Amino acid sequence: MADFKLPANSTIQPGKTWPAPDGAKQIQRLRIYRYNPNGVENPRWDIYQLDANNCGNRVLDALLLIKNKIDPGLTFRRSCREGICGSCAMNIAGTNTLACTKSLDEFKGKEITITPLPHLNVIKDLVPDLTHFYKQHATVQPWLEPKQIPDNGREQIQSPDERKQLDGLYECILCASCSTSCPSYWWNSDVYLGPATLLQSYRWIVDSRDNRTEERLDQMDDAFSLYRCHTIMNCTNTCPKGLNPAKAIAEIKKQLAWR
Repeated sequence: MADFKLPANSTIQPGKTWPAPDGAKQIQRLRIYRYNPNGVENPRWDIYQLDANNCGNRVLDALLLIKNKIDPGLTFRRSCREGICGSCAMNIAGTNTLACTKSLDEFKGKEITITPLPHLNVIKDLVPDLTHFYKQHATVQPWLEPKQIPDNGREQIQSPDERKQLDGLYECILCASCSTSCPSYWWNSDVYLGPATLLQSYRWIVDSRDNRTEERLDQMDDAFSLYRCHTIMNCTNTCPKGLNPAKAIAEIKKQLAWR
């Protein structure tokens, strides 16, 4: 499991163990990273013991149960059913994924270790700082620059084949699971755009309605923005949406080589 960024000169200490409720028939243990930058304590591991029979089936259900009924101080992001899918991304049992889709059934009888997304500064507990990630996304200008505005002022027309080129790209929810699983991004995030941003860039490069293809490719044509990718494939393996950022990166490289 990749490490997240710890505060300077600190180590993770044992924290509190919360007992299972009386009469629990199926105990599920969650080992959760806790850190409050406004406090004086080092980061710690808190262990929560739940009755899995009285909890929903997803890791997010367990986290909500802890926050609502056991420890209201536990902090994490989630925006399910609020139109901001992807915000509950975290590292669960060594894999970057979404807490709202990860099933507790996979961990019956096993302790689940939950940490923030790796190699990011931590704002509090399971909340990573995504400021730089979003700034990188903005640099690729992720919006359509149309070739022309239709005379009737309505939709931009695409053929079925042209529209099909966007499949596997537009579904990205910017959860950052792929970028934070990438060793190249850990080492070069100041200059390497990372899998998520590059997939988003390719989504507009390949859009037949866009008029900035060459400018978008020019932006990628340096030693770092794109070419720090070493095809490790962590990004594709961890994507909770089943997308293939590595393929999108390879397609950008191909277009740069052929133009």
